[in-house]
Amino acid sequence: MEKEHHHHICLWPIVVSAVMLVAGLVAGWMDMPWFEGVVALVWYVVAFLPVGAGVMRSAVEHASHGDVFNEFMLMALASIGAFIIGEYPEAVAVMLLYQVGEMLQHRAVERVRRNISSMVAFRPDHAAVVRNGKVVTCAPEDVAVGETIEVKPGERVPLDGELLSADAAFDTSALTGESLPRAIATGSEVSAGMIATGSVVRLRVLRPAGESAVSRILHLVEEASARKAPTELFIRRFARVYTPAVFGLAVLVVLVPWLLSAVGLTSSYDFGQWFGRALIFLVIACPCALVISVPLGYFAGIGAASRLGILFKGGGSLDAISSVDTVAFDKTGTLTAGTFEVRRVEGLSNSDLAMVAAMERSTSHPVARAIVEYAGHFAAPATMPDVKTIAGYGLEAGDWLAGTPRLLKMHDVSVPELLDDEQGTIVAVAAGGEYKGCIILGDVVRQDAREAVSRLGMHTVILSGDRQPIVDAVAEEIGADRGYGDLLPGDKAEYIALMQRDGHKVAFVGDGINDAPVLATSDVGIAFGAGSADMAVETADAVIHSGKLVKIAEAVEAGRRTRRIVKQNIVLAIGFKVLVMILGLFGVANIWMAVFADTGVALLAVLNSMRIFSMSRGHKE
Repeated sequence: MEKEHHHHICLWPIVVSAVMLVAGLVAGWMDMPWFEGVVALVWYVVAFLPVGAGVMRSAVEHASHGDVFNEFMLMALASIGAFIIGEYPEAVAVMLLYQVGEMLQHRAVERVRRNISSMVAFRPDHAAVVRNGKVVTCAPEDVAVGETIEVKPGERVPLDGELLSADAAFDTSALTGESLPRAIATGSEVSAGMIATGSVVRLRVLRPAGESAVSRILHLVEEASARKAPTELFIRRFARVYTPAVFGLAVLVVLVPWLLSAVGLTSSYDFGQWFGRALIFLVIACPCALVISVPLGYFAGIGAASRLGILFKGGGSLDAISSVDTVAFDKTGTLTAGTFEVRRVEGLSNSDLAMVAAMERSTSHPVARAIVEYAGHFAAPATMPDVKTIAGYGLEAGDWLAGTPRLLKMHDVSVPELLDDEQGTIVAVAAGGEYKGCIILGDVVRQDAREAVSRLGMHTVILSGDRQPIVDAVAEEIGADRGYGDLLPGDKAEYIALMQRDGHKVAFVGDGINDAPVLATSDVGIAFGAGSADMAVETADAVIHSGKLVKIAEAVEAGRRTRRIVKQNIVLAIGFKVLVMILGLFGVANIWMAVFADTGVALLAVLNSMRIFSMSRGHKE
């Protein structure tokens, strides 16, 4: 149910109505002779207007557009009916307590919004650009890719860039949720939103302002508020059916006793008594608690996760990750640091290495970067023309091949069998249809990989394009249940689909552009690391900007905690309302109990939702 009047809720009408209500109750309790009849009626009408006029207006506006069955109409009818039967204090109390609850709910929502927006309110509004030897200040949008920018200590990096200065430290807490500064080496990427610490740094701009890390985060946050969880959508549909049903039952509360009296089945019929019970029934049955607390629960979960550096693209993603029982990891750049080094070269001359490096310059793969760096001191063309990438296999340029042994075999090039037993990443090289040699590289498993797998406490597998012996070694090192190697991007998606057919809910964690199909196939796709490819980020259901794998476990915990609290809210709202509705039909519940069953329960549900934030306080480093 939309609450467009939330933005107009302020404190003074509530204070005025509360003071007048208390004064009226005191005057009535003291049996003051002047405070009765018309005087009492006028007094309570004046007390009613500050808190009730807005709701009455909303009821009329909705009814004029054909929406008669809404919470505003429920509250309006309940308060008018209370005036009709002479229960003036109750008429004011209905609206007063309703508005108090609405104000507190509104403030809770705003708190969640502030917590989410606080992590994206760091978009710098200016950039210091080095032009013609001078530093010029301008808007980030006016800085071109390739230009050099300067960032002083304590300033935020306005654009994604490559570090030109000596190794430097940056505060990454706004992006990753990590409090400790991160050391970044010369030539590495620095994301917009980081804060320079220690010294003045210069960076070469890699992307325009609209494609920076900050802009991506802002886009994700905007998406998050629009994407609803299945539970949210169900509650909204439920409310549309529930509200008119309540109206019908309230009418029956009045009519059924009258009909029973008319046919002689009951001795008497007191219209005022049954009309009062119908009003109480209307107030009790208002679905505020459900309509407010369920979306708020998911929104609070998204906010709490964002403070940990975990961005969910909506309540649906948060809900889905709570039921995951299997996590599949990409290896390179996810479980491993993605920073390769050449360990040895076999059979290749310096000129061969130079040619391979020229080919590898056409791609940004970590293996390619390591080879280019290793062979950088050899004379070689800047790039090799007409280099063709064969996804999952390697590169082809003219009669040169550089990639997996399988690539060479596909071109009928004989490869030594010994390569199959190598404990490392192999780039086999061929030219003119003949095997020339190979480059053996190594990658390092992330320090927290084993901790992350242990903390997840569920079935974990590795899906990698790397050779099976390497994948098996990594799986054993981190404690994963199984590793599958020699996979193409399409093979990874097939493995995910196979696990899903076996009844598993699968989350896939990856960082590269080749992972996009797998991220889309999985029940929950998680793009890992600040350097995740744009396509991976767009396809994923959640994005983790930190380089810490334990954040995967925290993401699952966030989803489970949010779902648990949302379920609690549903049980609380429905259970308490049903109880008080039954009491109301038997005349046990009065209007004050009815108001608490509506506004009070809604408030309790809101407070319960806010407990989700303790999750981020407990895990934030």
